[in-house]
Amino acid sequence: MDSFIIAALAVCSLTAPAYGDKGTSKARSCSDIRQFYSGKGFALDGVPQSEISGEHLRICPQGYTCCTSDMEDNLASLSHREIEGLLKDVGRSLQTSLTGQYKAFDGSFLELLNRSTISLQETFPPTWGSVYSQNSQFFSDLYTDLRHYYRGSNVNLEEVLNEFWARLLEKLFYQANKQYVIGEEYLECVSKQIETLRPFGDTPRVMKMMVTRTFVAARSFVQGLVVSGEVVRKVSQVQLSTECTRATMRMTYCPHCRGMASARPCANYCSNVMKGCLANQADLNTEWRHLAETMMQAASRFNGPSGVESVVLTLPNRISEGMSNMMENIETINSKLFQACGNIREGGASSTGPDDTMKRVKVTMEDKLGTSSNKMDKLVSDVTARLRDMQPYWVSLPNILCSDRVATGTGAEDKCWNGMNRARYLPEVIGDGLASQINNPEVETDITKPDMTIRQQIMQLKIMTHRLKNALNGQDVDFQDASDDVSGSGSGMCADDMCPRGPRLVPITDRPKFQSPPVNKEVKGNHAKQNLPCITIYLLPLLILLLRR
Repeated sequence: MDSFIIAALAVCSLTAPAYGDKGTSKARSCSDIRQFYSGKGFALDGVPQSEISGEHLRICPQGYTCCTSDMEDNLASLSHREIEGLLKDVGRSLQTSLTGQYKAFDGSFLELLNRSTISLQETFPPTWGSVYSQNSQFFSDLYTDLRHYYRGSNVNLEEVLNEFWARLLEKLFYQANKQYVIGEEYLECVSKQIETLRPFGDTPRVMKMMVTRTFVAARSFVQGLVVSGEVVRKVSQVQLSTECTRATMRMTYCPHCRGMASARPCANYCSNVMKGCLANQADLNTEWRHLAETMMQAASRFNGPSGVESVVLTLPNRISEGMSNMMENIETINSKLFQACGNIREGGASSTGPDDTMKRVKVTMEDKLGTSSNKMDKLVSDVTARLRDMQPYWVSLPNILCSDRVATGTGAEDKCWNGMNRARYLPEVIGDGLASQINNPEVETDITKPDMTIRQQIMQLKIMTHRLKNALNGQDVDFQDASDDVSGSGSGMCADDMCPRGPRLVPITDRPKFQSPPVNKEVKGNHAKQNLPCITIYLLPLLILLLRR
């Protein structure tokens, strides 16, 4: 019997390592992970030549392994950097798209304003003669104010248009009555009669309605593109949590530590990891969709006969139409103005009454605009399609990040890495957003502590959507504080390292180096079960020996 005991102990010592990952009778070589680890830029000092016991591991399963604690920490940090880099790359792609849409729309809108300005400069001299030549700067100032408004300056659009017609009344009255001595006070009285006399007919009202609606919508639309890009930029810079780092390490590099370098994550496993990591980002979804939908509503106003192109390019015609209406009725208007403001004495210029140009009662503006290319229509259609495509962005991020890394093909569900071994992943895929993470089996998340940077960006989206809706209702808006560091200048968006920065929220302390989490009790328990047969063999001969005594 003593010989039996000795034999049993010998068998146990020989079979102890036999319950490792692959059931081999000797420790496996670590040559593969040494090559992989070196290829990632890490030194090989301290990297095992063959498998060691894994009780020291704090993230990966604690079976036999080729990874030391330092290797686990280094690979965890690498996984953290890689995931954050991917997020920034995806965000930068969306930023580029939004910037492209902004530049395309902004460039086209300013081009329309330039064409309208040139049309006025070319058609007014032969039509209105000295009225235009002596007041060309006055007409140019109108376009300057319109550009400033569109760019986000603190310009009251209705006041600009009202002031334009009031001053135009003064100038036309002065030109039509050169034979009189007309002082500033008298002209001021004349301008105050504009509402009573309506010398330009219905043109000022119609023009103000169309210009206000178009310019308010255009300005709010481009500002929405700017704010959207800023939200993407800021959210892409949000650092991932330590719990997320643990989860991505377990999913990405723990298979290498276990000698399963070819094992790729199970699809549902990757989804749960990424949904846990990006829970706060997913909470942007609702307000992001609202903003995109409202911007598409604004864009729908830019097409058709009353769209941007028509409104901007017909400005010279509308102005000339109003002037023509006044000159058709100049005698009646003069009579009413003399009655309201008092008679004036003669003694002005030698000419009597309006010149020949002023006597034209029907003005046909020469068409200098050319045939519309519908460029704006095509542009708006393209922008709308892109806005529609970007609506699910924040909840699609997990799928985007998992698309190139999960196991695929026949039988992949049974041979993929599930976080513990190469086997089927059993938990269900959880929902999107922070509140859903209470049931996430892969990433431990405190759902009572949302990320404040992301909460701020959700508020920015709400503010921008509210202002866009006001714009759609014809209400003028002020964008000076549309974002905490987005100016209302309409200067556009830029890449991460090229944007001038405003004040940024910074953590109170620097982010600590990745710290090992508490021991995974479940993993440790599994490791203990692997050695159970050997323990039984030890105890059996000892029990027999005691019974013999």
